[in-house]
Amino acid sequence: MTAKEQERYYQQEIETMSPEALFALQSERLLASVTNCYANIPFYKRSMDAMGVKPGDIGSVEDLGKLPFTTKQDLRNAYPFGLFAIDVRDRVQRLHASSGTTGNATVCGYTQQDINNWGDCFARTIAQVGGGSESIIQIAYGYGLFTGGLGAHEGGIRSGATILPMGSGNTRRQVQMMNDFGSDILACTPSYALLIADTAIEMGYDPAKDFKLSAAILGAEPWSQGMREEIEDKLGVMAVDIYGLSEVMGPGVSCECRAQNGLHVAEDHFIIEILDPETLKPVPDGEFGEVVFTTLTKECSPLLRYQTRDISRILPGECSCGRTLRRMDRISGRTDDMLIIRGVNVFPSQFQQAIADFIEVTNHYEIILTKKDQLDMVELRVETVPDFDFDEIRRIESLQQRIAAELKSSLQISVKVSIVEPKSLVRSTGKAKRVIDERQL
Repeated sequence: MTAKEQERYYQQEIETMSPEALFALQSERLLASVTNCYANIPFYKRSMDAMGVKPGDIGSVEDLGKLPFTTKQDLRNAYPFGLFAIDVRDRVQRLHASSGTTGNATVCGYTQQDINNWGDCFARTIAQVGGGSESIIQIAYGYGLFTGGLGAHEGGIRSGATILPMGSGNTRRQVQMMNDFGSDILACTPSYALLIADTAIEMGYDPAKDFKLSAAILGAEPWSQGMREEIEDKLGVMAVDIYGLSEVMGPGVSCECRAQNGLHVAEDHFIIEILDPETLKPVPDGEFGEVVFTTLTKECSPLLRYQTRDISRILPGECSCGRTLRRMDRISGRTDDMLIIRGVNVFPSQFQQAIADFIEVTNHYEIILTKKDQLDMVELRVETVPDFDFDEIRRIESLQQRIAAELKSSLQISVKVSIVEPKSLVRSTGKAKRVIDERQL
């Protein structure tokens, strides 16, 4: 049976609609969302009035460029409920918020309809990996203000799956429940999926043979193709990427299908733009730029042209799965996590890509930034595979030199490479912390 023949749809009439029908649906919903923003959110009324635009000026998606942008700082300035279109004590069923570690948290509200739409979007991913009412989905994302756990949970409800709401942490118990309960879909961050796999192996299991897992829905952090292959090999699963951010909705804004060739955007709920980060003008399909989203169906927290700071591109062409919703590439970095090292712009994900072809090391790494005589110094600490022989000093030195040469070639900066023993770097049950910047300490 081919991948296309195995493909399952959750909302086939939406996922395979014609471009013309989608354009009409988006245009209708865009006008309704703009009207909601203008009538009920003073920030958007001021912004649109300053630009001389009224809701009636928006006739279709082609008028999107007339609308103002929204930034994360705008959300922080509106803390807590200044960008809500509905009174928080009226029909708001749930609140989510970012950590607020660099300022006020960004707060988002959800009506029951917002929650239902969110669940539908995540349920599409469950269907795309072959899941449904007969599935047991083990959710190892964090529950709480972070949208991961409850977003996956709502998707499980909408798909009819049996939900195992583990949350993150207590990894040995995760493994035990996975084995005892026969979970067949795992939802968590990529780094935590690797930790679960390694812990299961330590406990004497062969996850690829002993468990019933068939798929892993992984998101909330960038991950390389090499990391995907390691997860798939160790767990015996098909691993797909899911994308979302709390400001726009949460996980399910876009997701991969079995083709694993780009993430289908839920275009019935969101309009995606890829813009040049400097000029904020659209770039052609296939070119990288900043991802900008406009929500179409959110009742409580609608957003117009939200600048996500994520870097991606629209993948041209049709997908073999039969879905017509456009595909965005996996996130390659963020404009706000870009590192400037000796005048060179570098994304942390580029380090992971550079080490992917070295079979002696794993995907567990840290980037340490320091200063010496006013010069930026970079150290990459990377773990070896378990059977690497640390007694062979020349082998260690050779590996360090080869990785440093690859980094120099691909990143155009000099990097000190430190090969460290397996399990010597801190593991994360959520988003992995890859960069330790000590330059300002």
